[in-house]
Amino acid sequence: MIEIINSIRKYNYWGGNSVDLGYRRMFYTEKIGQYIGNKLVKVLVGQRRAGKSYILRQLASQLIVQGVKSENILYINKEYMEYITLRSAMELEELYKAYRQELKPQGKVYLFIDEIQYIDQWERFVNSHSQDLAEPCELFISGSNSNLLSGELATLLSGRYVEFEVFPFSYTEYCGITEQEIGSQSYKRYLQSGALPELFNLPNDEMKQNYVSSIKDTVMLRDIVGRYKVKDVKLLDDLFVYLVNSAASIVSVTNIINFFASKKRKTNYETLSTYITYLENSFLVHRVERYNIKGKDTISGNCKFYLNDLSYRNYLYSGYGYGFGYLLENAVYLSLRRAGYQVYVGSIKDAEVDFVAIKGDKKLYLQVTLQLTEEQTVEREYRSLKLIDDNFDKYVVSMDDYKIPTNEGIEHISAWNLDNIILSQNERNN
Repeated sequence: MIEIINSIRKYNYWGGNSVDLGYRRMFYTEKIGQYIGNKLVKVLVGQRRAGKSYILRQLASQLIVQGVKSENILYINKEYMEYITLRSAMELEELYKAYRQELKPQGKVYLFIDEIQYIDQWERFVNSHSQDLAEPCELFISGSNSNLLSGELATLLSGRYVEFEVFPFSYTEYCGITEQEIGSQSYKRYLQSGALPELFNLPNDEMKQNYVSSIKDTVMLRDIVGRYKVKDVKLLDDLFVYLVNSAASIVSVTNIINFFASKKRKTNYETLSTYITYLENSFLVHRVERYNIKGKDTISGNCKFYLNDLSYRNYLYSGYGYGFGYLLENAVYLSLRRAGYQVYVGSIKDAEVDFVAIKGDKKLYLQVTLQLTEEQTVEREYRSLKLIDDNFDKYVVSMDDYKIPTNEGIEHISAWNLDNIILSQNERNN
């Protein structure tokens, strides 16, 4: 194990070693940073390559700036070759003991473990060391599966962790890394590209297309097929294409069965439902249930799906009939989720509200449309919001450069200002 400690020095800060931190994601480091200094395990979940590793390294760097000695920080990334033999909690324990023996840290140790789901029974190690009074240890872990904390062993961590879902770059981060001004032109480019961090290190669309394709294939084969022993890989891939093409539209499993039947493909309800769950668990897509605004409960059956990143449509399936307005709706959904809202499709009387966003006792209602240049469009988009008789904030989001006056308490927002509006909402209610 001492040999492994020597081989992983290049990934750690020991002795003043420099580590690639990538673009600073202050939104996450500040939010997670508020929880540093206690025994809660900090858990980062999200799609593969969404930036979790960079955020963990940025948090570690932040600790050093604040005075923590570099030898008191251990960073482990299960995807690196040096850790290929690290398969179980016992082997992880041996590595940790070798680290303490070699580095001899004094006081609390800060342990960062990336892609921890590949270590069998990792929960036992995390549970033990997060509660260790003799050798205090504060843990930060990440995983690329939404069921990371749903297994039987995860009950060991009940009430002892705080979870953060990491998404690809927001529009504000996109403008920061590309050095563009916030406005309609940069937002259009944002909708027509992708926001996975590594895309911004690639110089042309061909390389970006190959990168996005490799991510999709890796998630499919490693996080889904390998993990769940999927038998019909082609069906899984075709289902993903269908959901990409149907994003922001109301669909049902029955619709999907009928679609495949029209293509002479036989499948069944159980298989498709299971495969959709796998795609959700790997964060490729997000399911959005319908919500009865009057009854204040969810409606089972039909729902919508949104992509975790627009790059799948823009670089892999751009030839499909997926309009610009749907890209906008998908981007608004992701903005709400990044801000910590639970998001639903609203239903009231015979009308639909694009999004009902709920966080604690706070609600937002949003309609999303490409433009409000025609009177008929204005009437349609505002009508459903006017049917809601509570006092929560109501917005219409569009790509219009000009601001439409408030209409019966309903505010108009240009899409590129949405992140700032949501942020100010959160600060006002905290």
